[in-house]
Amino acid sequence: MKSLLSARPTLWFLFLFHLVAAAVAPFVVDGAQGVATGAGMGAVSLGAGSALHPAPGGRDCPELPGSARGFQVLRSG
Repeated sequence: MKSLLSARPTLWFLFLFHLVAAAVAPFVVDGAQGVATGAGMGAVSLGAGSALHPAPGGRDCPELPGSARGFQVLRSG
């Protein structure tokens, strides 16, 4: 189950679906329930979005040779 939830297509779906649901919920559901639903969906969307962004030095961002912090240095010449 963990491999399914951490797959990039699944994370993109969670991010976009919950982002749209968070934007629409306050207009569809009245009152505090709509605001709470929007806030909850927004939190899930932010969590999925943060999982899409690779951390510097993390597993998705291997360190490159000749770079002190793992970022590629572009040299002209």
